[in-house]
Amino acid sequence: MTRSVLIGLFLAGTLVFCTYLTAAEGEEGAVTADERTEKSSEEQRRDTIRYGTDNEIASLIQTLKTEEAYYLDEELIRLAAVSSNRSILSALFPFFGERAREGLEERALRAISLRDDEANETILAAVDYLGNVKAGDAVAVLEKLLDGEERRFMNAAIRSLGRIGGGNPDRADGIAERLIDYYTNRAGDDENHREIIVALGETGSRAGIPFLTEIAASNDAGAGIRMAALNALSKIGDPEGLKVIVDSVSSRDPNIRSTAVSALGPFNSPETDQAILDAFRDTYYRTRLAAAQAAGKRKMEAAVPYLSYRAERDDVLQVKDEAIRALGAIGNAEAIRVLNTLFSERKNADRVRILSAEMLIQRAPDRYATRVIAELDEAKRKNQVPLYNGLLRAISTAKTRAVEDLVKRFFALGGVIEKSYALDMTANNRFKDLTEQVEALTDEKNGSLSRKAKTTLERLEQDPEPVPPPPDAPPGGSSRPAESSSPQASAAESPGMETSTIPPSSEDEPTGEEPEESSSTPADSPN
Repeated sequence: MTRSVLIGLFLAGTLVFCTYLTAAEGEEGAVTADERTEKSSEEQRRDTIRYGTDNEIASLIQTLKTEEAYYLDEELIRLAAVSSNRSILSALFPFFGERAREGLEERALRAISLRDDEANETILAAVDYLGNVKAGDAVAVLEKLLDGEERRFMNAAIRSLGRIGGGNPDRADGIAERLIDYYTNRAGDDENHREIIVALGETGSRAGIPFLTEIAASNDAGAGIRMAALNALSKIGDPEGLKVIVDSVSSRDPNIRSTAVSALGPFNSPETDQAILDAFRDTYYRTRLAAAQAAGKRKMEAAVPYLSYRAERDDVLQVKDEAIRALGAIGNAEAIRVLNTLFSERKNADRVRILSAEMLIQRAPDRYATRVIAELDEAKRKNQVPLYNGLLRAISTAKTRAVEDLVKRFFALGGVIEKSYALDMTANNRFKDLTEQVEALTDEKNGSLSRKAKTTLERLEQDPEPVPPPPDAPPGGSSRPAESSSPQASAAESPGMETSTIPPSSEDEPTGEEPEESSSTPADSPN
């Protein structure tokens, strides 16, 4: 082999080797670039905090709130300490206050103390923040704000004092006495009076009970003020305030009656139980509604026959709904039987069947998931879109392995909405064996479904244990579906059926009822 040939081979080999090194370095460089891009996203947000305009910072805070991302809290606290910008502070105080996140107390107190130099919206946001974090050290500043009688800040200061009293038992009585003194000697109108009464309830102080009892019983006070006093007594929950609440159940004013019934919820006595049962007979629908709410809150088993009657026959939809929810809250064998009957009867309105299904799934998912799935398939076969969507929403909350086959079916054949609910069920039940199907949806071409799939994968990694399988023989009776001509797989046979979310119900108009005349204020109109 000639010398020139050897040199040529050597140069060719060198070229190949250099090409390999360049490619390898390029791959390594690409990873580094990705890392830099990932880091720059957080760094850009920090730069926005350091150098951004008020609009840019307010927009960032809203984004962090939407994402529930709180890793920049310390930087934002430092920003608040040096900023006087109304837009920034008015965004920061609620962002921290809604989470009761401490750290801005000093800045909030400074804003109030130097209020002549601060914007009104900043001061109001600062006052609300101090109440939300229940800052005991703010009591003196807020009381001074009341003493100044600056109307623009009064109601906010009253609300915050109430919250602070509720979070600081050692200060609650003192705050309650201060609020009563302000009501008696200085507060000038019903708006201030109402705020003080609500704040007294928030303190939870027994010192406010005699004062609230007197107002609740007074025929000279307006209905709105008396109703606020009843709610405040309920919030405090001390037996000393019970008598006036029970007496108010018999008020001629239907609004006061309904408020009194609702206020009975925290109290436990035979007298209270009987007052709630009697309220189911009231001609004013809001009183029956309050009775259902109170029965549910107390898990009052004696009310189940009354609730069953209202769920089946009441001519006001809100009362029907609240009766069904109360049956779900009670959840004993009798209540479950009533719910199963309401759900199984296909002649019932979709609204009744859907809400009953939700309660059954909440109380006994292992027993009733298969039953709800069968009716879901039947609704799809008959193209009953509102019923299908409602039952789909109900079954998506189930925590039971009984929904695993449905999830697999939705992943394989479902539309976008069905796949979205399948992701919910996968996360709720920690179906880790379906990780591959979830990963298939993370492709960016799936849009919002892709983001939800990624979140689902994160939840699957965080949750250690799957939901246990349902028992072989469900207790408490059979969950066998009613006779149906629909095959179980009917939904799989028609995966393309259009679905649309059922909007929340608006305030429904009751029929056939007129509230009694009130001597103080007219009864609330259901319209």
